[in-house]
Amino acid sequence: MSNHVLVGAAQRLSADVDALQFTAPVTHTLNPLDYAWAPHEMYLRKFGNGKKRVIFMGMNPGPFGMVQVGVPFGEVNAVRDWMKIVAPVSQPKTPNPHRPIEGFDCTRSEISGQRLWALFSAKFPDVNDFFADHFVLNYCPLAFFDDTRNVTPDKLAKAETKALYAACDEHLRANVRALEPEWAIGIGKFAESQARDALTREFPNVKIGTVLHPSPASPIANRGWGPQAEAQLRALQIW
Repeated sequence: MSNHVLVGAAQRLSADVDALQFTAPVTHTLNPLDYAWAPHEMYLRKFGNGKKRVIFMGMNPGPFGMVQVGVPFGEVNAVRDWMKIVAPVSQPKTPNPHRPIEGFDCTRSEISGQRLWALFSAKFPDVNDFFADHFVLNYCPLAFFDDTRNVTPDKLAKAETKALYAACDEHLRANVRALEPEWAIGIGKFAESQARDALTREFPNVKIGTVLHPSPASPIANRGWGPQAEAQLRALQIW
């Protein structure tokens, strides 16, 4: 069963990245595969079965999404109400006092996740219809902060990304081996670039594309992300 493979791959990734150290501008590093493992494992076991036609891949966890509930782009309402996932979330080994972990009690909205899952749930009201052919993961499982500010992986010191990206690349390849997708879609250009670097040699038949990232930091995404992303997927003949 592919979900068993995904669980093992996630456990290895968590162990590999947990040992890494990061310097300025990073003041705090959070690993939701550790303290929010219970809901993450539920997500993998519930939706990681069988082959998938499309894998969507984001960059790394957002502060009010996967950082809180362990599910990629984990808008709390979508995880609890659409995916029907609720599980205990503990506390990180080194908490960031500026970004407290509230788990499923978090009332802040992860806008990127809200937009992403709103599009998918509108097209597939039954969550199982979406996950029959699609899966969503993050390239990097760690969240980085400069106190209150989110630091994305592309802003890390280059010397510190080699081991991180090596672990993330192998995790992505393990997911592709298990799920055998036709497409790997990077959510944003960074994710697309990392997918190409990680997959092209071993999986020449996997097609790689991108959709606009739903981040509210993107002025383009703020002008109707859902219709734009759907148009991109239609242009690729995925939908």
